[in-house]
Amino acid sequence: MYRAAPRLLRSALSRTVSSRGAGRGALYEDVTEIIGNTPCVKLSEKLCPPGTTVFAKCEFLNPLSSVKDRLALAVIEEAEASGKLKPGDTVIEATSGNTGIAVAMVCAQRGYKCVICMAEQFSVERRRLMRMLGAKVVLTPKAGKGFGMVKKAEELAEKHGWFLCHQFETEANWKFHNVTTGPEILADFEGKRLDYWVTGYGTGGTFHGAGKAIKAARPDVKIVLAEPEDAGLLASGVPTEHKPDGSPSASHPAFSAHPIQGWTPDFIPKVLHDAPMDMLLHELVPVPGAGAIATAQSLAAKEGLLTGISGGGTMWAALETAKKAPEGSVILAMLPDTGERYLSTPLFSDIPADMSEEELALAESTPSYQLLPGKEPVLAAA
Repeated sequence: MYRAAPRLLRSALSRTVSSRGAGRGALYEDVTEIIGNTPCVKLSEKLCPPGTTVFAKCEFLNPLSSVKDRLALAVIEEAEASGKLKPGDTVIEATSGNTGIAVAMVCAQRGYKCVICMAEQFSVERRRLMRMLGAKVVLTPKAGKGFGMVKKAEELAEKHGWFLCHQFETEANWKFHNVTTGPEILADFEGKRLDYWVTGYGTGGTFHGAGKAIKAARPDVKIVLAEPEDAGLLASGVPTEHKPDGSPSASHPAFSAHPIQGWTPDFIPKVLHDAPMDMLLHELVPVPGAGAIATAQSLAAKEGLLTGISGGGTMWAALETAKKAPEGSVILAMLPDTGERYLSTPLFSDIPADMSEEELALAESTPSYQLLPGKEPVLAAA
């Protein structure tokens, strides 16, 4: 896998592997202290187009398995510092799942009550994870889309006096990526080639914040932003109208349902709207839902990288970028979350729970401990 890598890169990779067993050299006060510092992992030639090098930044190695751990910590810490959030308060947010899971984690650790509003179409396992973390989950009708769950969270926050995270509007979102995600990438690629950085968007915080940090230090890096082909909000050129607090005033007319959970709600978030597009954006890539799913499946089966549909979508855009990139180009793609968030979604629809014919044949190929359909279980062979 490493033979085609530059000598400097091979040396760096060897040093990383040789540090196994050394520990982190630190002890942590709580789970929030291990958010961030996620690794960048090189893809093999099984997926990477010839003549290029593609890396994945594995955000699923955050403690609650997604990039949204960063956002949740940023919002809660900013609210505590400003006095908006006090002991005994309730935190509420609207989310497709990952932000809610992350907010529930931070609330559990800090002792806040937590309420999450989520549209009914998002995966069931996300609801159960949030409830496992102590949150209350209020479902909203699928027909209301993302706008509906945001509106419900606003109503509940106003009625009960709860702290609303405003993940789509708060500057704390992109600013945290500006001082963590971006600098991590710069540190990992210090002295090394990096030509393209590829990301999708949910709130736009990663693109806005990390993008600013990367461009400030390495203006030669080209930033590629991906969005669903079925919901080309940015591609449409039609802006979202925002209310005075930054929240959307209506659902976007270019939105249609897409399978890339966590990406592109039915409005352009203020965090993304406020990003300096002229400075950051090199190319906007529409990603087909089927391509995102197939790429996530390939990452798992061929690279051992278990990411969700959004990670598959980002990597699809990265691999398409690699096909067009000059010889020797190095591309980094964000993998926002883990594939385990998608067990009840199309990502796993072709993955059977029962043994296939080939697996049954393997089971029968030796005499002991057979569990075959329509037959009595066999334990130790006589």
